[in-house]
Amino acid sequence: MADSQQTDPAPSWWSRPEGTAELRREGVPAPRPEAGQPGPEPGPAADPYTGAASGPEPDAPAAPVVRYDPWGDQPLQVVDRGRQRRGVGLWQLVAFGAGVALLAGGIGGYLGVVAERQSSTRLELPQAGVAAAGRAPGSVAGIAATALPGVVTLHVRSTDGSGTGTGFVLDAQGHILTNNHVVGDAKDIGVTFSTGESVSAELVGRDTGYDLAVVKVSGVRGLRPLSLGNSENVQVGDPVVAIGAPFDLSNTVTAGIISATGRPVTAGGDKGDGSDVSYVDALQTDAPINPGNSGGPLLDAKAHVVGINSAIRGADKDDPDRQGGSIGLGFAIPINQGKRVAEELIRTGRATHPVIGVTLDLQYKGDGARVGDKAADGKPSVVTDGPGARAGIRAGDVITKVDGQRVRGGDELIIKIRAHRPGDPLTLTVLREGRERTLEVVLGSANGS
Repeated sequence: MADSQQTDPAPSWWSRPEGTAELRREGVPAPRPEAGQPGPEPGPAADPYTGAASGPEPDAPAAPVVRYDPWGDQPLQVVDRGRQRRGVGLWQLVAFGAGVALLAGGIGGYLGVVAERQSSTRLELPQAGVAAAGRAPGSVAGIAATALPGVVTLHVRSTDGSGTGTGFVLDAQGHILTNNHVVGDAKDIGVTFSTGESVSAELVGRDTGYDLAVVKVSGVRGLRPLSLGNSENVQVGDPVVAIGAPFDLSNTVTAGIISATGRPVTAGGDKGDGSDVSYVDALQTDAPINPGNSGGPLLDAKAHVVGINSAIRGADKDDPDRQGGSIGLGFAIPINQGKRVAEELIRTGRATHPVIGVTLDLQYKGDGARVGDKAADGKPSVVTDGPGARAGIRAGDVITKVDGQRVRGGDELIIKIRAHRPGDPLTLTVLREGRERTLEVVLGSANGS
């Protein structure tokens, strides 16, 4: 039998007809019996090809065939559609999106790291090239480069402990200038150069009144003496550079200006008898100076030494906000005075002091310096045939000016006098019995301590 596709019109039972089952056309299945009613008796199955009944007994009556009734109340098969699916909530979408974002970020970061490590391109930020090492001679860096080879750090050990100070080379013979309070009681003195080389030094001479001392090193080659300037040329506002070892930090460079000149400064006095008091007609600077800077050079714009850093003014001890270090008030001994004293110390081990041959009343509270009535040993306050006596100074006179510069006290008069050399002439303004007098005096000489 050849294969063919049925092309007959669709059977009319696809649309349920009105009427009884007896009116069904041939070949239309019988309706499904109602529940609880007996169905037709089973019979032999019909041959699907011939329509003839088949079975062991061909003559037996045919059993009723159960056919599918499309209009039956209960279909033969029931489709299990499972549990009804519910809609997706907003929080689930948010959680899902966050998870995807984290996963994507992690994967992207990992891939970026791997790509960077495997990339042959090297990351380099823009940077200036290497410049010439030299600096302008008048700059702070230029001044420091010139002076540092001639500056040394002093490590001193005494019976009271150890300390640090600064000095600078004066000549090729190894003489080094520093402060007396740095090496005054030293048992051992060590000198360290800017190159790091360290040697021992010996004390040549010192002077308490000027707070200056000279030590010497031996067997050191290539010494670089510093050039000495002239402190008379210094003016307020001039730039200066200080070099030293504050708190043992060697080769420390600071910069500032000359804040004032001719500042009367006294230091020392720890012994109580006045023998260790130094009187300085100082240069004032705001270049930071701290403990350990003492004895170091104060340099001008030409890298010439114009002063020896010696003292600082700190806050009052009873000030609750007292600052322990520099507050911008540093003082240096003028190099003209330091040069003269250093030369004398190198020659003789001692320095001379200019004097006028009078004893001052240091308890006097008025304006000026009053000549005492008697000396401490009971002798006359004006030395017989001394410089003051020859100039006409008398006991009780009040000296108010030196070379036209006002004097406010006895310490200031001493400082003004010691700023000169023995033999220098001075003009003194003296107040006597209410009248001012002008006296000419030639300074005498006395050995220092």
